[in-house]
Amino acid sequence: MNSQILTMIMAGGKGARLHPLTRDRAKPAVPFGGIFRIIDFTLSNCINSDLRKICVLTQYKSVSLMSHIYLGWNVVNRELNEFIEVIPAQQRIGDVWYRGTADSIYQNIYKIEDENPTDVFILGGDHVYKMDYSKMLQFHKAKGADLTVGVFQFKREKAKEFGIIRVDNDKRVKELVEKPSDLTTFKDKSVYVSMGIYIYKTDVLKKVLHRDAENEDSNHDFGRNVIPAMLGKYKVYGFVFNEEEKNPYWRDIGTLDAYYEANMELVKARSKINLYDAKWPIRTYQGQFPPAKVLKNNKYGSIYDSIISHGCIIKSAAIEKSVLSYGVKVLENARVTGT
Repeated sequence: MNSQILTMIMAGGKGARLHPLTRDRAKPAVPFGGIFRIIDFTLSNCINSDLRKICVLTQYKSVSLMSHIYLGWNVVNRELNEFIEVIPAQQRIGDVWYRGTADSIYQNIYKIEDENPTDVFILGGDHVYKMDYSKMLQFHKAKGADLTVGVFQFKREKAKEFGIIRVDNDKRVKELVEKPSDLTTFKDKSVYVSMGIYIYKTDVLKKVLHRDAENEDSNHDFGRNVIPAMLGKYKVYGFVFNEEEKNPYWRDIGTLDAYYEANMELVKARSKINLYDAKWPIRTYQGQFPPAKVLKNNKYGSIYDSIISHGCIIKSAAIEKSVLSYGVKVLENARVTGT
């Protein structure tokens, strides 16, 4: 276990663009891939990367998310100073809820001070990906960085929804533009975008958060305010995820279209993300459901290119390119297709 590292997962987002899936739950608690919740991917990355001091910061409609973590993520030992601790928004500093990503960390700065880590991982709980964070930590240490930002090389035409980063030949960050409306200044076919993954030296993090909190004109956001203000003053580097992995996969499923496309990727014969990798398991809470059951009558019924979860009953129906979650019943002569 990296005992000197504290991980803070920001999991309080509304996910308004995913409505109605987020009508009753926070975005990280939205189901994905039949049996998972979105946050399972970030938490699995942490455990598989030997990061076992984890705080999950919640706010918006958090009951479903908290229940899922309590039921499914009792995989660490508190007696060994390992924990996955859910921290709801508490208005600990003033009479305001979280005003931005940086403010969510600032309002829980007491936890950082209590744990006194050398470095702090800051992650989002609303992306689907597999990533060995230890590689990024090694890069961070080797560069002597004050801050390391996880970046992903992306096609320029699809990058406008992200923070775009310019780096020099040594991967030092020279510029960060959050969700630019005009991409004409970026001439290359591909650009680097921020993955919303940060490693901070603890003393640096506390300094920049205190400074940002005192700025009344700030949106208190890492991408818009905190990181741009650090450039030129601190050692800020970009860790290029694509260059470190053979089959890099990272999806921001913040819209219904992106959510649907990511689910449909799972049913392909060669999915870009391997959910069946025993060396990198994606953990989750699984309820007490019976096995899936498939019946075929009158020579009608077929299933292909699909994921069928526990408890499903399919009776003389055709399932094509679909993801069925727990307990779905499909009756005679029905046809369910993803296209």
